[in-house]
Amino acid sequence: MSSTDKKLPISYSCHFQQFREGEQFVQVHSLTMVISGKMMLDDGERKEEFSAGQFFSSRKNHLLKFIKYPDAVHGEFKSLSIYFDEKTLQHFSQQYGYTSEGKVQTTAFISLNPIPSLASFMQSLLAYESTLNEEDTINILPLKQKEALLLLLKQDPSLKDVLFDFSEPGKIDLEAFMEKNFHFNVQLERFAYLTGRSLSTFKRDFEKTYSETPSRWLLRRRLKEAHYLIKEKGKTASEVYLDLGFEDLSHFSYTFKKQFGVTPSRLSA
Repeated sequence: MSSTDKKLPISYSCHFQQFREGEQFVQVHSLTMVISGKMMLDDGERKEEFSAGQFFSSRKNHLLKFIKYPDAVHGEFKSLSIYFDEKTLQHFSQQYGYTSEGKVQTTAFISLNPIPSLASFMQSLLAYESTLNEEDTINILPLKQKEALLLLLKQDPSLKDVLFDFSEPGKIDLEAFMEKNFHFNVQLERFAYLTGRSLSTFKRDFEKTYSETPSRWLLRRRLKEAHYLIKEKGKTASEVYLDLGFEDLSHFSYTFKKQFGVTPSRLSA
């Protein structure tokens, strides 16, 4: 079994060791069931752990981190996800008459009660794990997406206001957004889009707000947070560098020393 293939509307994920996915820009709505092991989700404001048999829904146009932990018995993590791209949702909206009645504020993910009908449906999809060919993918998977949507909307009709809102992100407060999301390691284009701005407008508004470029501010803000976590909270460099958007531990340590004149290990000693 391979790791998630985002090109398919239904995907299976399996890992045999702790697997850190890192930062992710959630582009489409999705429904996920954890089959074995645990998954930790972190949207920058809250963290929640999902165990085998539990469900969650990820919301489009959000930033999200997750860690997958294998179970203690078989040493594997497994999950099943269904993705709902905008074209699929638009066709569903036209076919069944579901529309959004207004823009609502959403979190990056929500937990869902594992009702028997939804659990049975997700379990039935496991039969397709290794048997689908190209023709099956074209003919069967779209029907399964519709079935999943009908079950979700039966469980919570208010989801229509989230799933069938096809508007672009509106312009929001830049400073509040950046303070919440500075630790996500995504391109500036993503930050711009999520704040309702073009890249050029984002950069212009950013420099008006902070009097420096986004790249310089992000580096300085992440290092400031790292300094606080190491000095005041007793964290180590290896515990914080990924969470703060750094990809490489040695580069983080070098940049930290350049900024503060001391290595992270010396600061924590």
